[in-house]
Amino acid sequence: MELLKKCLAECIGTFVLVLFGCGTAIALGCSNQPDAAYLMTALAFGLVIVAMAYSIGNISGCHINPAVSIAMLVSGKMTGKEFAAYVASQFIGAIIGGALLFGIFHEKLEGPNPTGLGTNGLFDGNIWLTLLIEIILTFVFVIAILGVTSKISNGAVAGVVIGLTLTLVHIFGIYFTGTSVNPARSFGPAIFKGGEAFANVWVFIVAPLVGGVLAALVYKFLSAGICDKEEVPQAAEPVKAAAVRSGKPSPKKKRR
Repeated sequence: MELLKKCLAECIGTFVLVLFGCGTAIALGCSNQPDAAYLMTALAFGLVIVAMAYSIGNISGCHINPAVSIAMLVSGKMTGKEFAAYVASQFIGAIIGGALLFGIFHEKLEGPNPTGLGTNGLFDGNIWLTLLIEIILTFVFVIAILGVTSKISNGAVAGVVIGLTLTLVHIFGIYFTGTSVNPARSFGPAIFKGGEAFANVWVFIVAPLVGGVLAALVYKFLSAGICDKEEVPQAAEPVKAAAVRSGKPSPKKKRR
């Protein structure tokens, strides 16, 4: 039952990410041109993460991204069963979000200036360059998550840091690929957009997963022996309990 609740939280979180993140891009007509729509879309994705981190973070950890989940798997913070359940839930949430976006904006898909339904695209038609860009973007995003969540004391600010990092990644990456860094977020809208968006969606599934694994391995190497001990309250050497007196006089030793 506990895993089911976590999966439901992941499904809801990913649904919200796709609906509000991609929905903002569609509504504002975001393109790769540096304008207000560009920045607002980047901010929308970041704010969704902040909102979800403080609402479902204490339930599922608020991965809402298979790239984050695979990093947690590689880091030994979740089991294979949990990983599979999380990823399935994230894709379901993204598909529901994509379906709702299609229902709301379907007219924009067929108009004189059709939108991409918040989908991602290859940079200059180059698959290898697109893979590299998405791997780098995901690496930066995931290693920030691993770092800020490594200490209990960061719990109060972790959601803000992760949200701002995703905003940063989008500000840089929208120009190149529309920024995925999340296989589920790319897949949901792509299946309803179809065409080239769906044909190339595998790139935005593979690259973020590779980036997530690399981030986990690099962070594990860098933090080994430095950050692998969980932060605990300061404590000196264990204090020995004082001897408890029973109230009866201790027997005196007999003198020889």
